Amino acid sequence: MHVPDGFLDLPTSIATGAVAAGAVGLALQRSRKELAEAGAPLAGLTSVFIFAVQMINFPVGAGTSGHLMGGMLAAALVGPWTAALCVTVVLLVQALFFADGGLSALGTNVTLMAVTTVVVGYVVARALLAVLPRRSGSVLPATFVGALVSVPAAALVFVVLYAVGGAVPLPLGTLAATMVGWHTLIGLGEAVITVAVVGAVLATRPDLVYLARHLRPDLVLVDADGRSVPAPQEPTPGAVPVRRPAGRVLGGLAAASLVIAGVVSLYASSHPDGLEFVGGSLGFLDSAEDSATAGSPLADYGLSGVDALWGTGVAGVLGVVLTALVAVGIMSLLARRSRSEEIRRDPVGTSA
Repeated sequence: MHVPDGFLDLPTSIATGAVAAGAVGLALQRSRKELAEAGAPLAGLTSVFIFAVQMINFPVGAGTSGHLMGGMLAAALVGPWTAALCVTVVLLVQALFFADGGLSALGTNVTLMAVTTVVVGYVVARALLAVLPRRSGSVLPATFVGALVSVPAAALVFVVLYAVGGAVPLPLGTLAATMVGWHTLIGLGEAVITVAVVGAVLATRPDLVYLARHLRPDLVLVDADGRSVPAPQEPTPGAVPVRRPAGRVLGGLAAASLVIAGVVSLYASSHPDGLEFVGGSLGFLDSAEDSATAGSPLADYGLSGVDALWGTGVAGVLGVVLTALVAVGIMSLLARRSRSEEIRRDPVGTSA
C-alpha cells in the first residue's frame, strides 16, 4: 500500500507528514530501551528483511496482489517503538532510491505502514496475550491476529485520509468496503508470513522475540550431558546457565533477505497491489503523479542497462545493501547514544 503522489491533496499530505514526523520523533526517544535489549544488528536486519519481502507481491485473486507491510513483524521481534523506525527506514529507502511511494506522500506512507500497522497490530497482540495462557505458544496466534487486523486497519485510515483530501470525489462507503475487503485478504498473507518468521526465531532464540520476553527468559540450562533445559523448568544437577549465540538468527535474516530480494523477487506477482487495484476499479488511479525520484537508476526495482528480469534481482540486492547501511547505522547510533546517557547518569555503575 505505497501511496503515490497525487492521491491526496497537499494540505492532507502536509498533515500526515506532521503526524509521521511526530511519531518518528517519539519513536527515536522511546526506542532506546528496546534497542538496548534487541541490539542494533537485529533491528537493522529486521528493516532489511522487510524491504526484501516487500518486493514479493503474492496473488490475492481477481487480478490483484498484496505484499507484506511488516509492522507487526517488526513489533513482535524488536518492540513497537523500534518497529516504527524499522518500517520508516524501509519506506525512506524505497521512496528515495526506488520511486516506490511519492516523496510528498512519504508522511502518508509512514502514517499508514510504520505507525498504524505497528500500533494496531501490537495493541491487538498484547491484548490477546493478556487473556491467552501465559506461555510462548500463545505468541504465534496473538501475532497472527495482530498482523491480520493491522492491514485492513491501515486501509481504513487511508479511506479517512481520502475523505479529507482525496483527488477524485468518491462514494466513501464504496471506497471503504472495497479497500477493507481486499486488504483483509492481503492481511491473511501478512499474517502467514509474519507467523512463519516469528515462529522460526521463537524456535531458535525465544529471547530475541520482544513479544515473548515476558513469557520466557533469555537463558537456557545445559546439563552435564550437553542437553538443553528451558530455564523456567527445574534445572538438573550440574546445569549451568548459558546464552545461545544470536549469530545464527542474524545470519539467517541476512541470507534470507539476499535470496528473497535477489532471486525470489523475480517470481513476484505482476498484478497491481490492493491500493492500485482499488484505484483502477474506482477511477482515482489516474490521479497518481510520478515521484520526484522517478529518474533514479533503481526506479521501479530495475537497473538501467540490465535485462528487466535480472535487473530486478540486482536492484533488490542493492536495495538490501542500502537498507542495511541506513538501518544498522541509525540503530547503532541510537544504541550508542543510549549507552552514553546511561554512563553519564551512572558513571561508576552503582545502579547495577
